[in-house]
Formats: sequence, C-alpha cells, structure tokens
Amino acid sequence: MSKVIHTENAPKAIGPYVQAVDLGNLVFTSGQIPVDPKTGGVAAEIEKQTRQSLENIKAIIIQAGLTVGDIVKITIFLKDLNDFNKVNAEYEAFFIENKHETFPARSCVEVARLPKDVGIEIEAIALRK
Repeated sequence: MSKVIHTENAPKAIGPYVQAVDLGNLVFTSGQIPVDPKTGGVAAEIEKQTRQSLENIKAIIIQAGLTVGDIVKITIFLKDLNDFNKVNAEYEAFFIENKHETFPARSCVEVARLPKDVGIEIEAIALRK
C-alpha cells in the first residue's frame, strides 16, 4: 500500500500528481522543477535552478522520514545539455554537503521543454533501510 508524501517546504503540484509516494521501502518523488516554495519564483541561472530542484527533493525526502543519504537514483531532465558541467558541479556540491556516502545512480537527458519553461527538472528514488 502506498502513502502520499506532501510538504509545504516543496512546491505544490501544478497538475494531477503528488509530490511523492512512499511504498514502505522505497520513496519515489515526482519531478521537481526549480520553483522556490516560499516565493513561487524561479532563478534564471541553471546553477541556482539545479540547487532549488535538489532542495525541493530534499524537503520531500525529509518529510518521508529519510535523508539525502538514502537517495539511490536520480533522473535529471535538462533543457540544454550544454549546461551539463554547471549542473554537475552544483549536483556534486549538494551531495557532498549532505554527506551522501557515494553518489546516487543517475541518468541525465536533454529534453525539448519543461513545465514553466524552466531549465531543469529532477526526480529521485530513495531507499528506506
């Protein structure tokens, strides 16, 4: 049986979906775009967008009773693959700051367009040990 995860510390869904589902041993987040949940704003720079998307995932994972260290898989949807190195640098810093033992498995794909015309969307899978 699944449980819906919701927190005010991440943006509300902008469509018919939930922030995450908890299946007991696995938590799946919906894709998180870089909307600041307090202001509703989106930064212009891809580094700030990357960080905000990751912070939104962190808030959801924490609401599920887990930590960033429990994330086992990340999928990144990137509007411009030329931003790959900038995204990697921010991604690496985030996981080091949050004391992830290694880095999660990851996919990164370029897409034509994202909701609200943002530059990045990130989703995660976390494992409850």
